[in-house]
Amino acid sequence: MAIDLDSLTSQQLADLIAQANQRQQEMQREHAAEVRARLVAIARKEGFTIEELFGQFPARKRTVKPKYRNPLAPGETWSGRGKQPRWFSAALSTGLLEEDLLIR
Repeated sequence: MAIDLDSLTSQQLADLIAQANQRQQEMQREHAAEVRARLVAIARKEGFTIEELFGQFPARKRTVKPKYRNPLAPGETWSGRGKQPRWFSAALSTGLLEEDLLIR
């Protein structure tokens, strides 16, 4: 299927790119499902489960509840993991303690 890209408007080209990206993702998911099925079949044939061979993998990363809240902007929170946000460092530099910023 040949498409004359020069004849497309900017919007038509954007739509085509979006459709192509969506189709590419679908194809990747389909291929991954096929490979997964083949691996499960091989493992089963050899008397194993995928979990026995590769261990348990978490389905998703779990979100961590926020532990600290910015008193000046209550929508800004921090779980206490990773790099300290600027608002947290600024609050500490004004004399507040970590305990003062805890969500209770």
